[in-house]
Amino acid sequence: MMCADFAKIVTEVATLDKAGIDIYHMDIMDGNFVPNMALGAADFKAIRLLTKKKMDAHLMVQTPQNFIDLFVNLGADIIYIHPEADQIPTATLKKIKDLGAAPGIAVNPGTTVASIEPLLNLIDYILVMTVNPGFAGQPYLDFVNDKIKTLTYLKKKYSYKVVVDGAISPEKITELSILGVDGFVLGTSALFNKDEDYPEIIEKLRTSIEEGKH
Repeated sequence: MMCADFAKIVTEVATLDKAGIDIYHMDIMDGNFVPNMALGAADFKAIRLLTKKKMDAHLMVQTPQNFIDLFVNLGADIIYIHPEADQIPTATLKKIKDLGAAPGIAVNPGTTVASIEPLLNLIDYILVMTVNPGFAGQPYLDFVNDKIKTLTYLKKKYSYKVVVDGAISPEKITELSILGVDGFVLGTSALFNKDEDYPEIIEKLRTSIEEGKH
């Protein structure tokens, strides 16, 4: 939702709901862990009041453990943390689950699978960043595909879902569906600022996913 038009957020959410999206992805940035400030608690609350669909909180913040209670209380269904920003990520992931939300980790392009594998048995979701976090409109980093292949293979052992985030175009959705990716965060590469309306775009993207599975 970082790419949505907040000047008409009521219409944006209503149209996205009608289009049949699965979840609202909220990029929470503190200007510290990433060099940008984006959505915050007030933005999350505003959208939570407008929809009954699931919402996640992608905490691109330093010390995410300090914000878990806040976003659970605001109604987050999934909370992603960046392990390198947390002093004790195992405890934070357990807290997310204990409070009734689904725990997830976000993996930056430069973060190795080996460094986060000890956490894989604690999560329900893994968000693989295919651009450097912080800004919309960046090019897709193809070298991350090797990491995606490894993580989709490992999910059979650990039982989590793989979601990708960053420059996700219709072509990438087809390509990554073949690799076993479960979910796609949509921004300006596929959904926002297009000539077509949201329902038409979403229908075409779902077709892309089915094509990738077959």
